[in-house]
Amino acid sequence: MSLISVVLVLIVVGVGLWLVNRYIPMDGKIKTILNIVVVIAVVLWLLYGFGVLGRPGGVQLPRMK
Repeated sequence: MSLISVVLVLIVVGVGLWLVNRYIPMDGKIKTILNIVVVIAVVLWLLYGFGVLGRPGGVQLPRMK
């Protein structure tokens, strides 16, 4: 994953979230929930992309001797 692609995705997600918050009429609680979900998804995507977190289901147990 190149740095340029990460920056572009962050810009697109940020602008998209700003457009939704600005122009789509919603209750404030729903907007807050939407913002939290998007931020968590982006943080998880970044952690997986940079290898901080492994893929789900890829947990390896230590060998028993």
